[in-house]
Amino acid sequence: MAPSEMQSANWDDFRFVLAVAEAGSVGSAARVLGVNHATVLRRIAAFETAHGTQLFLRTAQGYTVRPEQLAVIEALRETARAVDGVARTIRGRRSAGATRLRITSTDTFCGTVLPPLLARLRRETPGLSIDVATTNVVLDLGRMDADMTVRPALQLPADLVGAPAGRLRFAVYGAAEGGADAWLGLRGMLSRAPAAAELERLLDGETPECGADSFVTLRELIAAGQGRTYLPTILGDPDPRIVREDGPPEVSVPVWVALHGALSDSPRLVALRDTLAGWLRDALGASSGRSGRPPARA
Repeated sequence: MAPSEMQSANWDDFRFVLAVAEAGSVGSAARVLGVNHATVLRRIAAFETAHGTQLFLRTAQGYTVRPEQLAVIEALRETARAVDGVARTIRGRRSAGATRLRITSTDTFCGTVLPPLLARLRRETPGLSIDVATTNVVLDLGRMDADMTVRPALQLPADLVGAPAGRLRFAVYGAAEGGADAWLGLRGMLSRAPAAAELERLLDGETPECGADSFVTLRELIAAGQGRTYLPTILGDPDPRIVREDGPPEVSVPVWVALHGALSDSPRLVALRDTLAGWLRDALGASSGRSGRPPARA
């Protein structure tokens, strides 16, 4: 794509292209962008038509950037970083008196320990309002217009500055009332989790017939008797419909509460981050010793 084309293109189109390139599927990109599947398809098609090129290989597994188009995607990323840098700088200058916290996390955290902690944060911070974006896709905080993220990760990207918040533990769960003697796969972004590596070792070359890209969805599949798989213990232990299985090893991963580096010089945001990280560390530590019920099977 020539520079003149880049300058005349609609920046909003770039967001759609980058979301698909990074999420690997139209559905995941739609969830990140907060639009429907058809909108993403339409915007990608419009972009490709306008520039007379095909950016993606469409396969049953999702969308993959064509090798010859990788330079285009990288150019779009550079443009995104520049645009986001302006927004972050402005946001950082306003943050000293900001009353709104924009935070993003996974469906596991948003459906378990995070809501009561955010409620407590609001009670103890007069005037604070909070917006929450729930997604399992690895995010660029600038492009998501978020100030803070709560994420399990072996290490943070270089552009994030985080406070450790304990460890997220995983165990294998099956249905309490019995179910299919089959494994459920960790799909999408979950395939990058440490639990997925341990599951792959246990499967020893077997490919699960069913799976999901959400631990919340996997919990429901287990409860419906569709099989067993790894879940975060904060999601699995409190649910009476499922039980931990004896035998498969537990897995754990560090949890971080992080800000974008451009916002890390804001005393207000750093204080909110550190407070939330401390509370989350306590919450995860309190839940780590509760197995709850006897195992379903050996």
